Amino acid sequence: MDWHLIKGGFFDGLEREFEAFRALAATRRVKKNDIIFFENDRCTRCYYLDQGSVKIFRISLHGKEPTFFIRSPGEMFGLAEIVGGETRKCSAQAISDGVILEIGRKEFLDLMLEHPLLARRAIEVLGRRIRYLTGQLENLMTCGVATRLLKLLVCLSHDEIAQAKGGPVDVPAKLTQGQMASMTGSCQQTVSETLASFEERGLIKVTRRSITLLDPSAILEELSRMEN
Repeated sequence: MDWHLIKGGFFDGLEREFEAFRALAATRRVKKNDIIFFENDRCTRCYYLDQGSVKIFRISLHGKEPTFFIRSPGEMFGLAEIVGGETRKCSAQAISDGVILEIGRKEFLDLMLEHPLLARRAIEVLGRRIRYLTGQLENLMTCGVATRLLKLLVCLSHDEIAQAKGGPVDVPAKLTQGQMASMTGSCQQTVSETLASFEERGLIKVTRRSITLLDPSAILEELSRMEN
């Protein structure tokens, strides 16, 4: 699995930097569906997700909502415009109740000056996200819906697959079929039919609240066959 899919915590191995960040950050509790920022807002702060899930998305001229990222606990978001202070290119919305730590743009920039390892981490994370989006664009141009959907499930579960060492894995993000459709450039009916076909083949198990990857190794082999 590609290096850029590894999520992990933004502050993993940076305990001193995290303490400095927490000392300056404000805690904010959000409810499901709360908007954290809108596209075209001024970039005045960035965010660390302590609990919950957040989607990063845009609204197209046709009213569709393509979703680019799902942020999980331990991740930073709202980083891309922080250096130049540009307006937001996307919106961020909570898809579950959660807790975020928010810090002002100036305070975060000062932290990066004081802590070079923090600045290096921000560059690494943004680089991974660019690589991920490049892969997503390539998928839309060259892969069918089944491949794109299977890749999404693997991407969302990357860290869990590595820890499970071959055993079943629950996809950590609780996404609706509509949200999965918006992340794969498809429609809800096609996603529903494709998930059902995966389930019939014994690759996954779908319940009302979760998706389980029953055999991650078989899924990775299936993806390899799809791409060859």
